Amino acid sequence: MEQNHLSDTRFETLELHESLLTGLQEAGFTQCTPIQAAALPIALKGRDVAGQAQTGTGKSAAFLLACMHRLMTTPVAADKTGPWAIILAPTRELALQIHKDAERLGWFTGMDFACIYGGTGYESQRKSLERGTDILIGTPGRIIDFFKQGVFTLDNIEVCILDEADRMFDMGFIADIRYLLRRMPAPDQRLNMLFSATLSERVRELAYEHMNEPESVKIESESITADRVRQTLYHVENNQKIGLLLGVLKQQDPVRTLIFVNTKRDADRVTGYLLGNDIKAAVISGDIPQNKREQLLGKFQDGELPILVATDVAARGLHIPDVSHVINYDLPQDAEDYVHRIGRTARAGEAGEAISFACESYVYSLPDIEKYIDQKIPSQMAPADLVATDIKPAARMNNRRPPAGGGNRGGRRS
Repeated sequence: MEQNHLSDTRFETLELHESLLTGLQEAGFTQCTPIQAAALPIALKGRDVAGQAQTGTGKSAAFLLACMHRLMTTPVAADKTGPWAIILAPTRELALQIHKDAERLGWFTGMDFACIYGGTGYESQRKSLERGTDILIGTPGRIIDFFKQGVFTLDNIEVCILDEADRMFDMGFIADIRYLLRRMPAPDQRLNMLFSATLSERVRELAYEHMNEPESVKIESESITADRVRQTLYHVENNQKIGLLLGVLKQQDPVRTLIFVNTKRDADRVTGYLLGNDIKAAVISGDIPQNKREQLLGKFQDGELPILVATDVAARGLHIPDVSHVINYDLPQDAEDYVHRIGRTARAGEAGEAISFACESYVYSLPDIEKYIDQKIPSQMAPADLVATDIKPAARMNNRRPPAGGGNRGGRRS
């Protein structure tokens, strides 16, 4: 891995608690990334931070280190009980990744970390809260469920962290976030940190409403998209998209690829064609059971499964190292989603490829995307020799029946 994505600031110069420095040393981390170098000195002095940086730049380590340092260096009354800190994330995958990072960095602190999220593990999560925890990490819905049952209290929260705040808005969590924030001690009685790939006006409004005069930290880049992503766009007719996808995959020979589509129906259709043409792939969408999602992600990370076809909701917050290629089979209808999609590759200083298809159905999104990222995406008509013509029929996918009472149906954006 190249090291020029790191700053000149060394963790040992930040006066972090000794147990955290030991954890960093064991994990092999010596130098801060730019967002860590900018945000940590502020948070370690007890001041609130609203931080913006591209995905994959080390935001989670920044807020975890600041959080744990605060708890390790602040005495607490003997008659009080935790949790002392809460970290809210938009997706279960991101919550699990933060929990994993917390256990790694906080191994020598002796602290307990509980990960609470929907979809599975209800009783085991309840028991972990009943036993008591120092830092609560999770998604808003399941946390509110247990809070309303009185399983834990928010009365003694000393640190509150919101990760990927822009996604919180996109996924409709903002009412839940405000519900939880209003049941904690006042903003000036806790350390507050908010991190996001984009700090829009609505995110800033949330920050100033529920934080204590946060200091903004923004890691500038030459472009809003990851610097090391090589972007390519092909203009293509709708009926040639499958052929182009097969041709691109054959040409690129990708190791670990995320293919983004806009609907669950197309996710199944695209995956069916990949399987029918002897390309190993799987779908990850919002209605996949949690245990199966975790199995698929594990196989993808291990290299056993080279391709995942995903909708935006399913892929938000995924932290997957070494993604070589992102393919936008459909251009996203929201310009911000383009940034988040291609940010799945070129993480932590690595390089990556982002290939997009501009078809008749979604080409209208292109001007907004290019305006948002403030650059023209290198584009061309799909070369005829790149579009596969010997396409085998799609394999039949297992139909996932919607839940009783309606539920999401194929073709609906997820």
